[in-house]
Amino acid sequence: MANKFAIVTGASTGIGLELAKLAAKDGYDLLVAADTPFVDASAGLKEAGANVETLEVDLSTFDGIDRLLAAAGGRQIDLLCANAGHGLGHAFLDQQPSEWRHVIDTNVTGTTYLLQKVLKEMVARDEGKVLVTGSIAGFIPGSFQAVYNATKAFVDNFVSALQNEIKDSKGVTLTNLMPGPVETEFFHRGGMDDTSVGSNPNKSDPADVAKDGYEAVMSGKASIVSGWKNKIQQAAAGVIPNAVLAEQHRKMAEPGTASE
Repeated sequence: MANKFAIVTGASTGIGLELAKLAAKDGYDLLVAADTPFVDASAGLKEAGANVETLEVDLSTFDGIDRLLAAAGGRQIDLLCANAGHGLGHAFLDQQPSEWRHVIDTNVTGTTYLLQKVLKEMVARDEGKVLVTGSIAGFIPGSFQAVYNATKAFVDNFVSALQNEIKDSKGVTLTNLMPGPVETEFFHRGGMDDTSVGSNPNKSDPADVAKDGYEAVMSGKASIVSGWKNKIQQAAAGVIPNAVLAEQHRKMAEPGTASE
């Protein structure tokens, strides 16, 4: 029998790469995609015995998502880890429209289109697993990271709505992974090296976050907040006024706070 087949996006580094490693060890053949180059043609995943194909593609566009799905060659997708995402720091009024639009298109448009295409087939056969990387940032007004946090609010909300819509498809699992700050290239790519959150050496390990998410989707959970501190922060966000949350986020994400 053919191995199970998984697609992992945002898989060149960080959480996505760690998710791909877990899927490979679990017997999945892999199509891993990112909009940045892979270190090698197998993304370092062949050691786990998986068949691996890598694809560098722009996941912010319909065309990019269509290219990703075409690369699957018609193979049934047993597991999708929709992990691709971008951040963007600094004050919103100082950002270039092309930059914040790319964040929205990657985190919202690309993710939404990918989920619609993949889930439609899974629901039709009543079988499949999807893990979406949301964020506890979706619960917090993100001063100096405003667009990113707003996109994650969309993702967190959207996944919950989809879970309700497909609740009669008992063989399909849709899980939302919600980490806090993670030690990846995210903050560097988002221009946040000089912020308190970007320079914090105590961010979560992407391997730990991926393990939490992978175990959650495999066990059929609807959501998982990775890290006990983040669980507390998520719970607090439900009762603290938005103005207070925004001010707290400012102290983490405002440029120049790295030394504070």
